[in-house]
Amino acid sequence: MKNFPRLFLIAILLFSVSSLIAQTPEATSIDWDKAKRLFQREQRGEALTAEEQSYLDTAKEARKGGGQRPGSSAAPNQRKAPASLTPLCDMGTDDQYEGEDGGLYGKGSNEVPPALKAAAGEALAEIRPLDAEGRPSQDGRIVLVSISMSNATQEFSTFKSIADADPRKSNTLTIVDCAQGGQAMAEWVPENGRPWEEAMKRLGNAGVSPAQVQVAWIKLANKMPSGSMVEHLEKLETDTVKVLQNARSRFPNLRIAYLGSRIWAGNATGGLNPEPYAYESAFAVRHLIQRQMSGEESLATGNAPLLLWGPYLWSQGEKGRQLDGLKYLKEDFADDGVHPGRSGREKVAGLLLEFFATDPLAASWFSIPVR
Repeated sequence: MKNFPRLFLIAILLFSVSSLIAQTPEATSIDWDKAKRLFQREQRGEALTAEEQSYLDTAKEARKGGGQRPGSSAAPNQRKAPASLTPLCDMGTDDQYEGEDGGLYGKGSNEVPPALKAAAGEALAEIRPLDAEGRPSQDGRIVLVSISMSNATQEFSTFKSIADADPRKSNTLTIVDCAQGGQAMAEWVPENGRPWEEAMKRLGNAGVSPAQVQVAWIKLANKMPSGSMVEHLEKLETDTVKVLQNARSRFPNLRIAYLGSRIWAGNATGGLNPEPYAYESAFAVRHLIQRQMSGEESLATGNAPLLLWGPYLWSQGEKGRQLDGLKYLKEDFADDGVHPGRSGREKVAGLLLEFFATDPLAASWFSIPVR
C-alpha cells in the first residue's frame, strides 16, 4: 500500500494527458487503426494513393507533434509566397528572385554547359549491364532507382508502371522505386538509417543488387522548411550532399544522379512544403550542379555521382510555363494541395518518361539501342 500515492498520481497524470489529447480536434479526427494499416503497407513498400499518403503523413505529424496536422498550420518562421513566381526555365538574365538569376544553369541559360556535357558523356559511356557483383555482363542489368519522399514514390511508381510497358525501354533496364513516404532528404542523411535498409530490401525483391545500380533520380525536399531562402537552401543542400555520398557508398557503381525539384504547391493548405519553398528547391538543384562543376571536394565524382538535371517539374499552377505549356490544376492534387493526385502523378511520370527516353544525356542507357 505504500506505493498507492505514487500510483494514484500517475493515474491522475495519465487521465489528464488522455483528456488533453481527446480535446485536440486533429488527434480525435485520426483513425489510428487505419493509420497503422497504412504505415504497415508503406513499410512493405506498397504504393499508397495520394489520399492515403496524405492521411498517413497527417497521422505521423499528429503523433510526433502532439496533434498538430501538417495541413492545419504553417511551421514557425515560414515565409509567404509572393503573388507571382516565374518558373526557373522561363527566367532570363534580367529576371531576379532573391538575388538569383534565371535558367536551369544560371545566366538565363537552360543549355547544358560544354564541360558538363563532356563529363556526362564520360559517365554515360561507363553505364553498361552488370552482374550481381558489378562486373560487365551481357546478361547483366542496369538499375535505375529513386530516392526521396512521398511525392517522389507516388510519381516514380507511376513512371515505373508506364515505363515498363513502353517499347523504348531497354530490356536490360530494371527500375526500382526506393523513394518512401515521410522520408525526405534529412531522413536519408544517416548512412544506416531506415530508408536505406528499406531501399536494400526493395532491390532484393526486384532481383537486383546494389552493385547494379548505376543511375538514380533524387527529388530534393525537406519537411516543414522555414526561414529565409538562404537558410532553407543551406539545410536542403547540406542534407542532399550527405545523401549523395551515402548513395555512392551504398551503390559503388552509381554513375549519374538526375536531380529534381518539387512540383507547384500553390494550393498547399499547411506547412508540409508550401510555396515559396517548393519553388526554391530548384535553386538547390542548380547550386549543387554548379558546386560540383567548380570542383568542390565534397561533391567530387569520387565522393558523389555526376549530378545532372532531370526534368524540371515546377510550373505556376494554371498559369503554366512557356517552356512546354505544363500546367497544374487543382484536381491534380490531393486535399492537402501538396501530394499529387492521380492526374498530377501522371503528369510527372510522363515528364520523367520522355526525359529518360529522349534526352541525349539519358537515352543511351534507358532506350534500346538503334540498330
